[in-house]
Amino acid sequence: MRTVMSLVVNSVLSISLVATAYADQSELIINTEIRGPVLSFDWPELEIGVGSYEAGPTGLTIFRFRNQASVVVDVRGGSPGTTNTDVLRLGYDRPAFTDAIVFSGGALYGEETITAVATALKDDRIRSGRWDNIAFVPGAVIFDFGERRPNEIYPDKRLAQAAWRALRTGVFPLGAQGAGRMAMQGGFFGCDAHSGQGGAFRQIGWSGKTKIAAFVVVNAWGAVTDRTGQLVRCDRGRSWTTSTNVSDLLRNLPDSLDEYWKPTEAKEKSGAATTKNTTISLVVTNRKMSFWELQRMATQVHTSMGRAIQPFATDNDGDTLFAASTQEIEDKSLDSATFGAIAAETMWDAILASVPDEPQFVPPSTPIVLDPDTLARYAGMYAFGQTATLRVRIENGELLVQLKEGDVHGLSYNPTVFIPKSESEFYVDKRHPTRIAFTSDASGKVIGMTINPGLWELTGSRVPE
Repeated sequence: MRTVMSLVVNSVLSISLVATAYADQSELIINTEIRGPVLSFDWPELEIGVGSYEAGPTGLTIFRFRNQASVVVDVRGGSPGTTNTDVLRLGYDRPAFTDAIVFSGGALYGEETITAVATALKDDRIRSGRWDNIAFVPGAVIFDFGERRPNEIYPDKRLAQAAWRALRTGVFPLGAQGAGRMAMQGGFFGCDAHSGQGGAFRQIGWSGKTKIAAFVVVNAWGAVTDRTGQLVRCDRGRSWTTSTNVSDLLRNLPDSLDEYWKPTEAKEKSGAATTKNTTISLVVTNRKMSFWELQRMATQVHTSMGRAIQPFATDNDGDTLFAASTQEIEDKSLDSATFGAIAAETMWDAILASVPDEPQFVPPSTPIVLDPDTLARYAGMYAFGQTATLRVRIENGELLVQLKEGDVHGLSYNPTVFIPKSESEFYVDKRHPTRIAFTSDASGKVIGMTINPGLWELTGSRVPE
């Protein structure tokens, strides 16, 4: 009996230790640098911080109001992930009590970053434990797991407080940075294009001192659309024409969801990508505004976003918009509706700025043929993160990749033929041009694989079969 109990205890301890190591993120490298395009603006009252775990990749974005702000919220999506938003709906007379707003990746696990910024305010003695001096930080998260990255790394307290201590004024990183590090858009139409976070800024009013800024993380099921109705970024269906736009696709639903749908004909087959998405946004002004004025602006701007992202606010989206005023400038030169319309156009600019520059993949002009010995080096099993495993095998002189466990965007449980781009790089000739590259050690032994090398790469290790 004692032996059995000992085995049980040891097994439980072993499982506990494995689980602890499995979830440990303490060795992940923190990145709070800006590596890409930015929006520059002059507004000392507003500070912005970003942080990411590139091993994800995933990240967060902090908006800090130096002297607090009045904030309201408008939720439209069917799958929101928010924290501390109920207080924003109560309309208290106190004009400004919000210290910061946090946007984060990591789905509900990323909500840890929101409370972490609040505790950073207390730890830095900006706020305290007094009931009338408690830090108040609301926020929202996006889903950036699943096929896009099979690891389960999420933005945590450690990353959030590093980003807090790297706050900057007058600069907002655009594209695949901060909370937009692994965002995507257009899954409804099968586009599945990378997006990110965007920002825009305007100064208006009789004195030119009234400021409006719009910030957004576009992780939308719908597709980003420009002011002419064109898709901004999309892996287009093979039968679409260069002039196929969002109106054409919406008008021909559900047939247009078929990858092989042609604009001039309809087919019976239909279906859409099953990705979970959210667009989280913030419109902020220095104009003094009452609670009702802020709420109207939030409603007006959020409604207008259905022009820039189509379709918008579906059951698969968690669309949440915050509207804030730093209550600095008295400006009655514009009525509420006009001011809201300007804010809405600023948000459209921000959405367009969220789409990162992404070099178009160009296959080799002439086919590359690799000898059997070179191809044989790559055969084996490869593990990605905690959830995905794939097998590489060689058949009839071709390199085949097949998922064995988990989900990875662009790969399937059916074997997929990859075409050589170089001796160690391969690509698939499909709507989504997934690429892989093999890595070797100093002796030339193949030890790993990278999927889609570049800004959104996933790295895996070779494992025993």
